[in-house]
Amino acid sequence: MACPDCGGDLVSFPVPSDLQQYLPGDAPGASVCRSCLALHPETEPPTDFPDFTDLDGAIPDADGTAVPLLLLVGLLDSLAMHRDEITALLERIEREGVDPLLALDRLDASYGEAAHVDLGRRRRQLEQLL
Repeated sequence: MACPDCGGDLVSFPVPSDLQQYLPGDAPGASVCRSCLALHPETEPPTDFPDFTDLDGAIPDADGTAVPLLLLVGLLDSLAMHRDEITALLERIEREGVDPLLALDRLDASYGEAAHVDLGRRRRQLEQLL
């Protein structure tokens, strides 16, 4: 499948039921673009998790941290609309032992302007939000 935003390849993954509330609609999974990190609901996701480190080394290899981080990145296009969800995901990622702001810095260094949202600017805004 191709990303509707940039045409890049998509990586599909299941979203655990306790995280599905952070996806738009009732989709049981999501796809993330290898090129721009845009997140899209996936109605027929695979049953197994892919190796998320293939996307970028900044993405933790533990599914319990990678999925919330990818959902967080997917919500960063609108901090105002998704403030509660973003805050909950940040807290969850931190509980898993990963610094989400550092992960965003690393993703910004890797993707730069190719990312669907300005990760550096959003990271600074998140810091003020916290």
